[in-house]
Amino acid sequence: MNKKLKAIGSTKLKFVILLLFWLINNSQLSASDYLQKQYEFAAKLFDEEKYYDAITEFKRLQFFDNQKLYGYLSNKMIALSYKHGGKFNDAVKYLSKAELLAPNSDSLFAIKIEIVKINLLRKTTFRARDILEDLKKDTSFAGKENQIIYWKAWTFIFEEQWDKAAELFGILDQNHELKRLCNNTHDMSYSPQIAKILSTIIPGAGQFYTANLLSGLLSLGWVTLWTYLSAQAFLADRVFDGLMMLNFLDFRFYNGNIQNAEKFAVEHNREISDWMLNYLCNNYRGEKP
Repeated sequence: MNKKLKAIGSTKLKFVILLLFWLINNSQLSASDYLQKQYEFAAKLFDEEKYYDAITEFKRLQFFDNQKLYGYLSNKMIALSYKHGGKFNDAVKYLSKAELLAPNSDSLFAIKIEIVKINLLRKTTFRARDILEDLKKDTSFAGKENQIIYWKAWTFIFEEQWDKAAELFGILDQNHELKRLCNNTHDMSYSPQIAKILSTIIPGAGQFYTANLLSGLLSLGWVTLWTYLSAQAFLADRVFDGLMMLNFLDFRFYNGNIQNAEKFAVEHNREISDWMLNYLCNNYRGEKP
């Protein structure tokens, strides 16, 4: 009788142990399944461009992800959601978190490039270039030189240095579409320095250079008129009248002519740059910030 009771007790114990193992294993599988489903749900919201809902669900995923199995991906997706919402500082914050959890060098490089893109969008191009220089020096990213050059060229686009951008795109491919677009933009731009120099030598010439003919004619006419009248006053021994006209009229129009020449060049270049950036945003099919 005792042997039978011991056998039954032993069988029950084994059953309890097996049941516990099954429950533990099943709970782990259930947790893993839950995390996977939660990630897929959050990713679906992101794909549907419901970015703030996606942020909430990715943060919910992080709350239950004690082992940080989705730490890299969730932080990256939260950052991209903030980026689409124009919250660039928050985006950089979560990209920095993803950087610490990057599983390999390729993932780390991808996060660094995302940070570069955000710095381009918020016009902190100096910071973007510093990151790219650090990547270039890091031997872990050997073989990524072309990507580094590509994004460095974009820093010059955002600084409106189209000739430098074209030069870098040309290193990648002499027939690169962005090289052609940057060269075209540079050719359509005016040099503010040349405009100032021309107007310094001949009043109105800088305005003619920037295709502002009426302003150029007015500058040339007013400066010529007051120079002539000032000279006539000096020749007639009306020194005070000559000085007054020279200081308050002639020099005023002369200096204004130089300032206008520079202003017209800068305004024209800004219009051209804004148009090209908008074109790239809407029509260029390659990688962009």
